[in-house]
Amino acid sequence: MTDILQLTQTVRLGMDLITHRAFREQARFVKSTGLTMPQFGILMQLHYRQRCGISDISNHMDITIAAASQLVEKLVQGELLERTEDPSDRRAKLLKLTPKGQALIEGGLAARHRWVDAFIARLEPAEREKFGEVLAMMTHTLRQVQEQERAAESPHEQARSNPTFPRGES
Repeated sequence: MTDILQLTQTVRLGMDLITHRAFREQARFVKSTGLTMPQFGILMQLHYRQRCGISDISNHMDITIAAASQLVEKLVQGELLERTEDPSDRRAKLLKLTPKGQALIEGGLAARHRWVDAFIARLEPAEREKFGEVLAMMTHTLRQVQEQERAAESPHEQARSNPTFPRGES
């Protein structure tokens, strides 16, 4: 497949299928927990960042601090998040996942990835090797593009860009 148009169409179709399936699996899981997607998004943000403040959540989700506080309060009451004192500013609070919150996120990630495992299991060994090589190259290139775009953003845009994307995982 050397024709660039054909390659572009194939990549787009593959990404559409993957995106649709990943969102569907995540939405099913979130619905089963009784959480809203914004609440789950906060938990995911904390999963990847470990700790952050209400203003970080507000910036990331592009909502008011009051709205972020309301979402966080429900998660604290559900024992999925805990507030701790910020050592650099005693007036500010940092948020982190509780063990219950971490377990919920791990369950969500497992549910989201289960279908990938089933897909890979259907491939022949030679196909797996070839697919792995292509995907590693694609992931490397996508990370380079992401870092270039991030470097070109203003500090405000960087604060709002997706810190929950797993940078160190392949």
